[in-house]
Amino acid sequence: MTKKVRLPLTEKALTELKSGDNVLLSGTLYVARDAAHKRMAEALERGDSLPFDIKGQILYYMGPSPAPPGRPIGSAGPTTSARMDMYTPRLLAEGLRGMIGKGVRSEEVKTAMKKHKAVYLAAVGGAGALISKRIIKSDIIAYADLGPEAILRLEVKDFPATVINDIYGGDLYVEGKAKYRK
Repeated sequence: MTKKVRLPLTEKALTELKSGDNVLLSGTLYVARDAAHKRMAEALERGDSLPFDIKGQILYYMGPSPAPPGRPIGSAGPTTSARMDMYTPRLLAEGLRGMIGKGVRSEEVKTAMKKHKAVYLAAVGGAGALISKRIIKSDIIAYADLGPEAILRLEVKDFPATVINDIYGGDLYVEGKAKYRK
């Protein structure tokens, strides 16, 4: 069964998501990668605010390609999430409630997700052209000088993802491996 989830994430939505659930996300999500994460961490260290209200939001780890004519964005596939792990616990403490990417997360990030009630979702790597069809609008909202690593605000409709880590400590990657070891 696929669950439809309206963004930003609510406490109720977070309690209903379990590792292994397929979801279709609709609403606003944000895109940030390595360089943007570094800048956000530096801003927080200085006591400055982030360039958007992170509370309840989802960050998509994605490097967009240029938009073809008539489209808001080009290919929009996920990038490796582990590169953001050093910054993630602090962002979770600030109110971030979800992340989308590919690959496993560190134990520190999984502990912080459980503590702050956040989820990690995976998007299918290699399917960026298909995923981009679920993006209705794309705007640069911060750090434009970073080019493809600028922070984007995306409006999405039925954006497909799978819950990997839930707020209860569930981990689809661990559970999947265990299932097939029997």
